[in-house]
Amino acid sequence: MIRVELPYHLRVLGKITGDVELAIDAPVTLGKVVEALEQSYPPLRGTIGDLETGQRRPLIRFFACQEDWSFANFDAPLPAAVASGQEPLLIIGAIAGG
Repeated sequence: MIRVELPYHLRVLGKITGDVELAIDAPVTLGKVVEALEQSYPPLRGTIGDLETGQRRPLIRFFACQEDWSFANFDAPLPAAVASGQEPLLIIGAIAGG
């Protein structure tokens, strides 16, 4: 089981309390995590990854083991500590403005 920490607005949208735990077959990738989240919580469909391009939404960031994975390929395997559930995958809503 992997653990995913979501930002408040996505937890509210998906009616989620606390962290999400997902069972994902190896290799655990960002793409598989996003797909599993969308299947488990249909209101999140298209909010993390763009449905047309398959890429992450511009104001969504991913962090694994204190490293920024926001620009990693969705097929790249996540670190072993995340895949084993020792460390969470953080999905964070970025802040923009000017």
